[in-house]
Amino acid sequence: MLRLSKKMLFAIEAVLDIAYHAGSGPVQSREITRRQGIPRRYLEQALQQLVRQDILIGVRGPRGGYRLARERRRITVGDIVRVIRQMESGEDSANEPDGSELGLKVVQPLWQEMQDEIMVKLNKVSIDDLCTRSLEAGIESEGRSNLDFSI
Repeated sequence: MLRLSKKMLFAIEAVLDIAYHAGSGPVQSREITRRQGIPRRYLEQALQQLVRQDILIGVRGPRGGYRLARERRRITVGDIVRVIRQMESGEDSANEPDGSELGLKVVQPLWQEMQDEIMVKLNKVSIDDLCTRSLEAGIESEGRSNLDFSI
């Protein structure tokens, strides 16, 4: 079942933060925490899962952090949601009751249709689209202000 969890929102915000605030180096998780207020316990868990699924690249070392694994126009919100859903489904593996006949034959298929429609829309929204929205909202990019193009 698709549900908008804190982990899902935090993961989307974190990937957007990395894309929007990236300068010449990787974005450190403590910077994401500072800017977005995401608790580190959620953040690190989500970031590691996003690295495993090739959405992010983890860079080790004292100046390490995270970078996008591919161009931001090639990462969709749907990609991130699928990773976090998979992560959460492992955590929510408790046996749920099957439900009534109405639930199984009417409500659950309706809910699945709605989830499928939402995923179609989320697959059309790229991280680049969200970066454009951030710029239009007047949010200053810390990474871009730190770039120096002088020769």
